[in-house]
Amino acid sequence: MECLEDESCGRRLHMTFTRCCSCESLKKRLPFLQWLPRYSLQWLQLDLIAGLTVGLTVVPQALAYAEVAGLPVQFGLYSSFVGCFIYCFLGTSKDVTLGPTAIMSLLVFVYTLGDLSLAILLAFLSGCIQLAMGLLNFGFLLDFISYPVIKAFTSAAAVTIAFSQVKNLLGLQNIPRQFILQVYQTFRELPSTRPGDAILGILCIAILLALKWMKDHTSRPYRSMSICHRICYLIVWIMTTARNALVVVGAGLVAYSFHVMGSQPFILTGKTAKGLPQFQLPPFSEITPNGTRTFSEMVQVIGSGLLIIPLMGLLESVAIARAFGFTNILGSFLSSYPVTGSFGRTALNSQTGVCTPAGGVITELDLIPFFVTFLLSFWEIQYGILAGAFVSIIILCYPIARPEIKVSDMDGLVLTPMSGLSFPVMEFLKDKIYEKTLTVSPPRSVTLDFTHVNVIDYTVAVGMADLLSEFKAQGVCLSFSALQPHLLRMLSSSDLLGLQNLHSLKTADPVFAQDSEDESTQPLLHNGIVSLP
Repeated sequence: MECLEDESCGRRLHMTFTRCCSCESLKKRLPFLQWLPRYSLQWLQLDLIAGLTVGLTVVPQALAYAEVAGLPVQFGLYSSFVGCFIYCFLGTSKDVTLGPTAIMSLLVFVYTLGDLSLAILLAFLSGCIQLAMGLLNFGFLLDFISYPVIKAFTSAAAVTIAFSQVKNLLGLQNIPRQFILQVYQTFRELPSTRPGDAILGILCIAILLALKWMKDHTSRPYRSMSICHRICYLIVWIMTTARNALVVVGAGLVAYSFHVMGSQPFILTGKTAKGLPQFQLPPFSEITPNGTRTFSEMVQVIGSGLLIIPLMGLLESVAIARAFGFTNILGSFLSSYPVTGSFGRTALNSQTGVCTPAGGVITELDLIPFFVTFLLSFWEIQYGILAGAFVSIIILCYPIARPEIKVSDMDGLVLTPMSGLSFPVMEFLKDKIYEKTLTVSPPRSVTLDFTHVNVIDYTVAVGMADLLSEFKAQGVCLSFSALQPHLLRMLSSSDLLGLQNLHSLKTADPVFAQDSEDESTQPLLHNGIVSLP
């Protein structure tokens, strides 16, 4: 009976443990289960303020970003409202907001050239790739894109996006999108500037800058302030926080006033579709003037965008890959183009009650991938990113192929590699040893100090065996000092260095002595030296 009771108790404990593990796993996959039970009225108040603030920024930004992507303005709005609902349930960071961004919009235009069907399909496929990366924990791939490459790309994108708006600011038309041609054609068409568009655009910029200055230089109200001062502060806060929306509405009213009077000195966006988009499958084919384009042909047109856009979407927020994936997948059913975490809106969200870390420095060495990425991004964005990542990997691998090797010649020649040894280093190491030993007259013995070597591979072991043969033929000695036990064990088990037949072997590893029956044929166990005559 006692055994049965113990078994039943153990089974109950196991079921309880399994149930707890399942709950923890569910909370990890659905983060809202962690904060929803603790939600309070105070949190609701802060969320309403932050949501209103960011919402007033999203609408005018979404309209502008759709223009950057080469799409009708309403598709910027379609792309902006899906992410907030998805991320509410799957998001892990309270700061991040999902939606169209300047960089992602620029990339969408680069790979779709304003083709709406391609943009929506790109959102769906990008979401599938991001979701797969999140589920398979492939985020480590992004670790090979260095911070200078990211900064260079964002800097080049900022320049590209800013200059692309000059033509709209001046009312110029028929300006190409390619950056070099765009710069040339914009300056060439300056005499065709429309005064109305230029004046309105410059006034809007001036008002935005003034409102931003007011926000930065307005002190918060103190408890001792009067109600009048508090009301004034609230008005200023609303105006400065919602400055983008206020300028858009104000400029729209000005344009409408001229339209009512029968005059139109501005270029307008024209009519936009009403209501929400229909929920439907993303287009897996499209009809073009040249016939029907199949799914495989659409994928071929997008090309490397299927790699660049999912990766760029995850660069700043690898941990929320699943949220990005679901957002882009479901967004494509509502005519959305690819979205990601908005840096600007995230910062705005932070300013309303949350702090976020930021930092990074650039050394002299990091300027190489920075400038490679920055300059090539003006030619083709994907080339800039790939070239910068390639240069970063070269910089990363160079110390592996050319490690520092210290030379000491006090009580005999000693060469000390300062890092692990793997296959790229073997020829370099051989040349260094030859230079100091076998190419001099007479040939010299040498000791390799492996104090800093904690890993070697098969190629290095074979190379060491070749060196031993050459040293033996020259009648000189090659010794290994401070060879770590696991490395010696690996070499002796494979017998690449002929350790089983050595008559003189000294090491700090006691393993080689424990099974010894004839001490005259077994290694001597001290000083950490393997002597190979």
